[in-house]
Amino acid sequence: VQLQASGGGLVQAGDSLRLSCTISARDFRTYAVGWFRQAPGKDREFVAAISYSGGSITYSDSVKGRFTISRDNHKTTWYLQMNSLKPEDTAVYYCAVSRTFYGCDNIAYWGQGTQVTVSS
Repeated sequence: VQLQASGGGLVQAGDSLRLSCTISARDFRTYAVGWFRQAPGKDREFVAAISYSGGSITYSDSVKGRFTISRDNHKTTWYLQMNSLKPEDTAVYYCAVSRTFYGCDNIAYWGQGTQVTVSS
């Protein structure tokens, strides 16, 4: 199984970015997927998760109201739309596939990470 993340970059505070992650797996639609991030010197932290059907979505408090996670099961791709970016959003963002239908507490696969840098 391979995960390919893309969409990171250098933006200014207040700008938007959309991250994408594509998986080469036939049973993609049976698992929850999500996004995590890791800032320099900090632990990796949860950002957002979406259930296998898209019907259940969770966000960390730090991104709620600014970020939107979505998935396209036909394209085996999921997205993270990031609006109103802040310097504290600067991190390497990782896409992830869960072992379960809901939530991302138990990750089966990780993407390679894509850098997001937000300048003030």
